[in-house]
Amino acid sequence: MSDTLTAPSLTPTPTRNRLRLPETLALIIFLLAEVIFFSVASKYFLSWDNFVNIFSAVAVTGILAAGATILLIGGQFDLSIGSGVAWVGLMFALTNPILGTPAALLISFGSGLLIGVINGFLVTVVGVNALITTLGTMAIFRGLTISIGQGQSIGVTGFDWALIRPFLGIPLPVILFVLVAIVVALLLRNTVYGRSIYAIGANPSAARLVGLGSKRNIFIAFLISGLCMALAGLTSVSQLGATSGTTGLGMELAAITAVILGGTSLTGGVGSMSGTVLGLLIVAVLGNGMTLLNINSSWQQVATGILLILAVSFDRLRQRLLRSR
Repeated sequence: MSDTLTAPSLTPTPTRNRLRLPETLALIIFLLAEVIFFSVASKYFLSWDNFVNIFSAVAVTGILAAGATILLIGGQFDLSIGSGVAWVGLMFALTNPILGTPAALLISFGSGLLIGVINGFLVTVVGVNALITTLGTMAIFRGLTISIGQGQSIGVTGFDWALIRPFLGIPLPVILFVLVAIVVALLLRNTVYGRSIYAIGANPSAARLVGLGSKRNIFIAFLISGLCMALAGLTSVSQLGATSGTTGLGMELAAITAVILGGTSLTGGVGSMSGTVLGLLIVAVLGNGMTLLNINSSWQQVATGILLILAVSFDRLRQRLLRSR
């Protein structure tokens, strides 16, 4: 399942393969330890329905995390993804009753891509730091969503595809997330673009010198993130049957936590979609297990925060270990 890569080289090397197994193995062992612990602690945990619930809970965040994985491997952040989910949902809720579903879908995808274009333009053309750029667009689109929606919850009818369970009781959003994860994994592993993103994240200066088109590739990564926002926003509005100014709140933290926990380096150049999936499941199983044990939601936030700090600390220690070799 692991496919962690290390750039700047665009060609797989023996060193990269040697580093792959221990990182993924640690994640799998941690996930199995969680499953065993909660299976013993709660009689409700070990059931097919509960596992379906866990996968359903990560579907929207996972779609966002797919775009965030590409960006972070390229050395960039996108903190606007949570606001983007709310913005896309609002655009669909407002236009669907007037223009019909096909036109509303086009507008929604355009709304997500618009955020990607703005972020990509400011970062790659104007030269603004990605953290500052997406922090700004996060505030802008959250404010626009609340202002245009007047802070109200807006219901959506006739768009409940997310409730369909076509196979073994698995809802469509989970299947959509799996497809997105497979596409991103293939993009990162088997395409020139994917290998370029690894190289750009590992050493932007060297990537520019060899003509990899750093700005163009990073701009495309922001567009992919915007597309993921659109998919996640439409999935969310279909699951909930409504949208509001608070939709997607905190999803940026959840997605980035999963990406970093899955082994993607904060400094870029290292990471994988499979690692992100493991990170998502680790966070989701932890939340699900604590809910079954009736642990207060505020303590669940504390646990998620501790996981993020541990993941970042592990990333730093790993970088020091790699530099020492």
